Amino acid sequence: MSTQSGWRIKGEYFESCNCEVLCPCLLSHATALPTEGHCDVVLAFHVAQGNFGATDISGLNAVLALQTPGAMAKGNGTLAVYVDARAGEAQRAALEAIFAGTAGGPPSLFAGMVSKRLPIKAVPITFESEGNRRRLVISQIADVNVEGIAGAGEGSVVWLENIAHPASRKLAAARGVQSRFQDGPFTFDNSGRNGHFSPIDWSQE
Repeated sequence: MSTQSGWRIKGEYFESCNCEVLCPCLLSHATALPTEGHCDVVLAFHVAQGNFGATDISGLNAVLALQTPGAMAKGNGTLAVYVDARAGEAQRAALEAIFAGTAGGPPSLFAGMVSKRLPIKAVPITFESEGNRRRLVISQIADVNVEGIAGAGEGSVVWLENIAHPASRKLAAARGVQSRFQDGPFTFDNSGRNGHFSPIDWSQE
């Protein structure tokens, strides 16, 4: 699965934003105004299997925090990238390239939304996935929890298909159980607000 210049990630992602359920971005290619007039979103990623060229990045995590002052497609947003403190030097460089969007692939689709990038930080990141719940913990920064919205079958969740979203074309509908994030210019409390999760399978040659 490894090449010198290409990369691949298989794993999971989830997000928590400040919109009411459901976020209007999903049905408008990010051109609709967020329900609160601006967007505060945290996206967490777990790499179950992955490589960047010859560098193995399996088992590592990353987080994006993004704030836009209006519709996401209109840009002028601020982006923060956090990579797993357990990563070695080459692994950290790989995570930074992928999740900052400089290595192409789905994360690069955020570039048009961003005018300010904060310094990348290496921090201990806990990503938990159990049943229909997902949790992100970064000490003194984040405690973000979402739970899938119940569907028709027992234990199932509502899934949205053919969605225009950088992470995946199929997303579970979810809601923030407790969702707090505070670092630098960001102070988000998205408890009770919109969320999503999905497996991811990304590659870039």
